[in-house]
Amino acid sequence: MHHLTPRRTLAPKHLQRPARALCALMAVAALSACSGWGSRMPGITSLVTPYKIDIVQGNVVTREQAQALKAGMSRAQVRDVLGSPLLASVFHSDRWDYVFTFRRQGQEPQQRKLAVFFKGETLERFEGDELPSESEFVASLDTRRKFGKVPPLQATEAQLKSFQDKNAGAPTAPTPPTAAPDTTYPPLESPGAAR
Repeated sequence: MHHLTPRRTLAPKHLQRPARALCALMAVAALSACSGWGSRMPGITSLVTPYKIDIVQGNVVTREQAQALKAGMSRAQVRDVLGSPLLASVFHSDRWDYVFTFRRQGQEPQQRKLAVFFKGETLERFEGDELPSESEFVASLDTRRKFGKVPPLQATEAQLKSFQDKNAGAPTAPTPPTAAPDTTYPPLESPGAAR
């Protein structure tokens, strides 16, 4: 009886060295992403940093919005100006807190707070951090692109007139047909169906 033994095939010697070197290089690259290697090999870890997204949380309140607040305004009017509060405590029903946080990789987080105090249903006072203007806030969001002058967000009378003139001859969308008042529809359920 003849026993078959499996033959072990090895790569030729001239191919084994590059394969080992490639494996060693891949292992070093994988380990360089570990945080423990950051202090020992700062050059490699600066190349392999994970991307972190910008995080915006809370309500953005600008200086213009805060200037629109006046003592005696109703809660609905304050909500129209500032939006819904981020924090409205059940235990402190006469206080609304507006908190805003912006985190970007490589920069200090921005945080601003504004507290609005009511007496009954009317605004009594408000206090908080120094707030940026709308254009300052927009400029702080994207530091990579440099914006020029912020465009006006309101159309002039001449722009509105030219827009109306351009669209005066434009065809309007057809109105959908309406159902005749005497149209009847079959019942949604068949008679005798269990409920």
